[in-house]
Amino acid sequence: MIGLIGAMAVEVEALEKKLEGRRETTIGMDTFVSGKLFGQDAVLAVCGPGKVNAAVCTQKMITAFSPDWVLNLGVAGAGTEGVRIGDLVVATAAVQHDADTSPLGDPVGMVSKVNLVELPCDEELRARLVAAAKKADLTVHEGIIATGDQFIHDGATRARIHHLFNALAVEMEGGAVAHACLLNGVKCGVLRSISDQADGHSDMDYPTFTALAAAHSQQVVENLLRA
Repeated sequence: MIGLIGAMAVEVEALEKKLEGRRETTIGMDTFVSGKLFGQDAVLAVCGPGKVNAAVCTQKMITAFSPDWVLNLGVAGAGTEGVRIGDLVVATAAVQHDADTSPLGDPVGMVSKVNLVELPCDEELRARLVAAAKKADLTVHEGIIATGDQFIHDGATRARIHHLFNALAVEMEGGAVAHACLLNGVKCGVLRSISDQADGHSDMDYPTFTALAAAHSQQVVENLLRA
């Protein structure tokens, strides 16, 4: 069983339409759709934006369906000028850029309990995602994806996050999914397609390019599962 989580319906709906033997399971305010996806047992969910929504949805998925791995896919803002709209970023690790207990002597971004800044992503899954992206003839980057409960829309904030974490993408869920997976000992991946530059034009770029970016990440997942 594999688990796929997007924050918004547009990020998983193309995959959901291809599920065979579709079955819905509602747990609290989250609905999980399971079935066969390109011949593999899969469960999909739309968690809603933000870290708590993502972590709670991930925990429910793990508890109810016991996936071998969970992939958080969708769109993100670019973390630096070298990453452009339409590019893909596959996470080597995820960070929570708004976690900060540095006044107590901790490094910025350290996540308590696991005591890590960089929340690991599975190396084998990452390599498979990169291969699937290249098969789709898309530009793919590997690196840190930064998560926080903010829509990053100005260059100064983006630059600060990149300086602290060397982040290639900024978004609102991946670090929470990775955190929940780590606590449960479940393999995790984070895949993002860039919808905006996370700068002063994000309010215009994001609605224009979200559907295209979401289609790119879903194509990569299809290539991954068909391989």
